[in-house]
Amino acid sequence: MNIYWESFKTFFKIGIFTLGGGYAMIPLIEEEVVNKHKWVDKDEMLDLIAIAQSCPGVFAINIATFIGYKLKKERGAIATTMGTALPSFLIILLIAMFFHQFEDNRIVAAIFKGIRPAVVALIAVPTFNLGKRAQLNKWTIWIPIVSALLIWLLGVSPIWIIIAAGVGGYIWGEVIK
Repeated sequence: MNIYWESFKTFFKIGIFTLGGGYAMIPLIEEEVVNKHKWVDKDEMLDLIAIAQSCPGVFAINIATFIGYKLKKERGAIATTMGTALPSFLIILLIAMFFHQFEDNRIVAAIFKGIRPAVVALIAVPTFNLGKRAQLNKWTIWIPIVSALLIWLLGVSPIWIIIAAGVGGYIWGEVIK
């Protein structure tokens, strides 16, 4: 089968069935890209997630673009990126066309209230899985905890956290070790 069509379909399916944004997509992307199609291995996937998080822009688009580029350079990146973005675009277009008819509907409001906790779980699970794969231990577990607290409680920009983590990793790997 044509790799461009296959990668487009794969990311379209991921995009259309995922609520909660890019982080909620991680388990689906991993299942499809690593386990089913074997386009990347688990270590590469972890590296791609780290890179996608570090780059400006939407996480889901970044990860799709990187995987597509790895598969078939620019044309592969276009196929996976379009597959990821198109479902959201179409859904938002439909919502915009009909939202005014449903915005005060109690049932619709109740449905969205019910979806919120599920979305939190969809984001929490890949976060814990990433922590396991990142091989956090008693010496490194403080890094994500302190980072989250700095961002949440003190309002430190995530950019400074990423820069500090990169510098710290470099110093640890090159100077201390």
